[in-house]
Amino acid sequence: MSGRTHHEDRPTLLPLPVTAATLLEDRAELTRTRELGVLPAGVHRLRLGPVTPLVVDHSLRGELTAPDTDTDTGAGSGSAGRVLDLRVVRRWTPQPPAAVTGGPGADASAIERQVHELSEQLRRAELEVARLTSRVAVLDQLLADLQRAITEGTGAGEAQPQAWAEELDRAEVAHEEHAEALRDARHRRRRLQEQLIAAQQAWEEAEERPMVLSAHIEASIELPDGVGEGAELVVRHLTPCALWRPAYRATLTEEGEPQPQLLLERDAFVWQRTGEPWQDVRVTLSTARPTRAAEPPYLAPDVITLRERSSEERRAVEVDLREVEIPDVGPEGAGAEPAALSPVLPGVDDGGEARSLVVSRPLSVPSDGRAHRVALGSATAPASVELSCAPELAPVVVRTTRFRNGSGEPLLSGPVDLVRGGGFVGRSELRFTAPGATAELGFGSEDTFRAVRTVTESRETGALTGRSVRGREVGVTLSRFAPPDAVPVRVVVRERIPVSELSAVEVRLDKDRTAPPPDAVDADGIVRWELTLAPDERRTLLLRYDLVAGRGVNLPD
Repeated sequence: MSGRTHHEDRPTLLPLPVTAATLLEDRAELTRTRELGVLPAGVHRLRLGPVTPLVVDHSLRGELTAPDTDTDTGAGSGSAGRVLDLRVVRRWTPQPPAAVTGGPGADASAIERQVHELSEQLRRAELEVARLTSRVAVLDQLLADLQRAITEGTGAGEAQPQAWAEELDRAEVAHEEHAEALRDARHRRRRLQEQLIAAQQAWEEAEERPMVLSAHIEASIELPDGVGEGAELVVRHLTPCALWRPAYRATLTEEGEPQPQLLLERDAFVWQRTGEPWQDVRVTLSTARPTRAAEPPYLAPDVITLRERSSEERRAVEVDLREVEIPDVGPEGAGAEPAALSPVLPGVDDGGEARSLVVSRPLSVPSDGRAHRVALGSATAPASVELSCAPELAPVVVRTTRFRNGSGEPLLSGPVDLVRGGGFVGRSELRFTAPGATAELGFGSEDTFRAVRTVTESRETGALTGRSVRGREVGVTLSRFAPPDAVPVRVVVRERIPVSELSAVEVRLDKDRTAPPPDAVDADGIVRWELTLAPDERRTLLLRYDLVAGRGVNLPD
């Protein structure tokens, strides 16, 4: 490689490929490396590229590393020089021909496709001409060697006229055939060149090639004396249109094992549409958000005023119902199937602590904007399988699997492809799970069960005491349709009752009218029954509770 000094007008454009990429939640930090070769001491100006026009200018930084310097840590024994200036130069240029970009696009015109086809035919014709030219040259050498051998043999008195005649005839016939083929190939090449020139002229007259935005980096560096071959220029910058998201694949194995086993494969989806492909790039996946703390949040004024309550407000208390999601669903929590995934791409949930995942092998990611799945690792853990039903959420029985995260690393939130019995059964979502914590996955509904839920309400108010009592009766009928030889199975049914936060409102579970008695009622109001159903068996559950409010308390409708 040869560099040009600062007084020259237009240095040579040198490649600056992407060698490492750190993918964040909504952008990426790219690392580019260029070996400088042997350059004299002094100031040099380099044109590096092409690079993506999406380079974030204020994030551009560079450094020179000596041959014994670690590019990741910057540790080294010698100084490789200084980077005086880095800047991105963008310009609009005509779109490159299809031969450079890999072929015409789907919206290309007929004349553009014709130009591309003629270019491919001309390229093949030139290869054929080169092959035949080499073959004819070999045959020319063969004829010259045969003639020299005949001359030497005749002078030495070793005449073999019959053998010499046969060899000369074979060589001349082959030479004539290949020479004729070479003349035809050259004629075909000349005809294709004329057709291509005519097609290109017609294309230029009929269409105007659109302009595309290209970019390169101009770097001014200063090299001291004694910098040998092996010094590198390392350039880092941020770019949008590149991101990643975690993904999983869970395979449940129940047959042939004393305890069900769950194989959880950790993957990552990688997207990038920066305008340049990445070839053999070291990829790191990070959950850091470098721009979140760049600007403080806007604080809106919150004005609190005091006023005297009216006499009616003193006499009455307004009560409202609200839905609260239980943050930690453990073995005693609800076992309903997770909600459907949002069509909007969610963010990366890392539990509040930035984490980095290193991909073990270099990746090649084209700039097509498509999701590319990358394997990160896998682990097998024993699992507990439960048939659970939450009729208030869905009238189905779900096969729920719980397992402990024993990988030593947290499991980030992400979609999970579910596999059971050797086939794909659906898709679920895995919540953030700390190391050693228990995670829960729903492996779809069981078609042999059907649940029907009914709700009946009643209201009464005491004439003397003024207390209002609102009763609610929830009935659940669970049926199982299975062959007669099927074994009985255990199903866990969960319902809920309200939990009061006011002393003026009391929630009473009517144990006498609740049948059968529940197996457990936790502090969050989750009522649980454990039922064993045989084939073609039907069980009916009845849950009765009352909301009791004192005088002056208005219960919601």
